[in-house]
Amino acid sequence: MSHIEFRVGKKNKRMNIPSQLLYTKDHEWVKIEGDIATVGITDFAQGELGDIVYVEIETLGQRFSAEEVFGSVEAVKTVSDLMMPVSGEVLSLNEALESTPELINTDPYEAGWLVKIKVEDQGDHLLSAEDYSTLIGG
Repeated sequence: MSHIEFRVGKKNKRMNIPSQLLYTKDHEWVKIEGDIATVGITDFAQGELGDIVYVEIETLGQRFSAEEVFGSVEAVKTVSDLMMPVSGEVLSLNEALESTPELINTDPYEAGWLVKIKVEDQGDHLLSAEDYSTLIGG
């Protein structure tokens, strides 16, 4: 998997931004394969949130427009809405997150995915890895 890395903040942490994914200004990522998209939150977002303790997504079978709230993640000190990156119907939820929400912290681009959706409209607001890196200061 090719990706962009850069160092962030005082901790000098390397940020992982896989180049084959698309991103939103709200820090979600999307991997589109045919008409199916896998959605998650970025390494940057999970780092900003801190330790994630709970994920609430109860939207199986529902349709969403791009940039509409489809759930939330709760970290130790905050709750953050999840925004749908593309329009479509939620086909499946990552059930592993019910018992191990920290997968989002440890593996945001693989084991920590949130939902899979049937894409109805991709829109033109998605960012490349390079554009997302610029957005977050890379």
